[in-house]
Amino acid sequence: MPLTVLSDPDIHSLLYSLDRDDVLSLQNNLAEALHEYSTGSQETTGCCHSNQPQRIAIPGTNNQTTLFMPASTSTSRGIKIATLATAPEIPHDDSLPSIASTKSNTSTASSSSNAATPATPTSRFSSLSLGPSIGSSTKPVPSTQSSTTSPIGSLTLLTSSGTPYAFLSASTLTAFRTALAATTIFTRRTSVHTLCVFGAGLQALWHIRLALLLRGPEIHHIHIINRTFERARKLMETIYTSPEWEKLRNSNGKLGFSIVSNDYGEYNRLVKEHVRKADALFCCTCSSIPLFPAEYLTSVEGRRKGRYVSAIGSFRHDMIELHPDILRQAVAPEQHKKHHHKHAERGGVVVVDSLEACLKEAGEVRQAGLGAEQLVEIGELLMVKKASMKEIEGGGEGEVGLQRWLQAGNVIYKSVGLGLMDICVGEDLVMLARERGFGTTVEGF
Repeated sequence: MPLTVLSDPDIHSLLYSLDRDDVLSLQNNLAEALHEYSTGSQETTGCCHSNQPQRIAIPGTNNQTTLFMPASTSTSRGIKIATLATAPEIPHDDSLPSIASTKSNTSTASSSSNAATPATPTSRFSSLSLGPSIGSSTKPVPSTQSSTTSPIGSLTLLTSSGTPYAFLSASTLTAFRTALAATTIFTRRTSVHTLCVFGAGLQALWHIRLALLLRGPEIHHIHIINRTFERARKLMETIYTSPEWEKLRNSNGKLGFSIVSNDYGEYNRLVKEHVRKADALFCCTCSSIPLFPAEYLTSVEGRRKGRYVSAIGSFRHDMIELHPDILRQAVAPEQHKKHHHKHAERGGVVVVDSLEACLKEAGEVRQAGLGAEQLVEIGELLMVKKASMKEIEGGGEGEVGLQRWLQAGNVIYKSVGLGLMDICVGEDLVMLARERGFGTTVEGF
């Protein structure tokens, strides 16, 4: 049987060839697999929970962890082996300015009326300059480890009878499949005008790219918040100058970006402003402390707006991106007493990729003290939504409250990653690679 080998450059080229319909097809296949994971049995599907062993984590040196993630679908078996590094924390220093804004319709880093806010360079896609003069710091940024926090490893796929048929690099694949799952609910949101992305690595890149592919014309502002300015600048440079982003750049003349880094003096004010204004928050960091104070979202002002919040960066119990109080408020019973403050609807649960894995490994879930009854798996939730939509289309009322919450309420999605995601997406990518001529084929393996 031929063996398909996809290097990271092969996967990169293949993924950049995808259009919106391709992504929606991949996303639908992943949603179906996650549904079978949550509701299926060994008699009905290979994707069921019983066929997905818990992953094994082996700690290494230099804050590295190697994960062994076996999984199966109805047609494939496989294992992903990935080594991940934890990013170091950077101390905040208000004296270090480092900010850039590249909005096409404003000349400041934020829309605040504060007159003290310094003006920042403006530019359209066609004239962006990302040289040292933009957002350059007057003091050196504290040093960080130079190694990437993106996973390094591989995915091996076998047929249901055990014959190897594909070997894939895991770095870009992991970022893509994580963003594909995280944007499943995002795709259905009513408002996606303003996005706030924490992180500037491969995960952040694919969250931004998929968001633009799926809802591009509706997105006007993307705020990138990162520990250091330089890495965010490199991400912005890729988006603004790479031919692979040209179509997305040219499809929305109203789209603008801004960068805020931890070493900027107005960091706290701008983060609060961007978080409060965001329709969707994508947290894509390996942080061990909350990315922002809970009150940005839990206060009366913070609760006025409905948001989709996705936290996918932390994968150990000692890692955390969202303050536990944010999750505690999300699951707290609604107070039925009369009050004068309007706030967005809550669902009473936190959405997770795997209930078992998140109870064991997700820092936010563990530190918030949440139990199984306060979590719902995305696979189960998406299919409940699908059934509700069919009922509405047939003239019934459906679960109107569920629809309203998913589309416009405050929804938190927490993911630690599943091997099933890699197998499902990997299968589809191998099929596309063979159809489109990507990768290397080893005959008679």
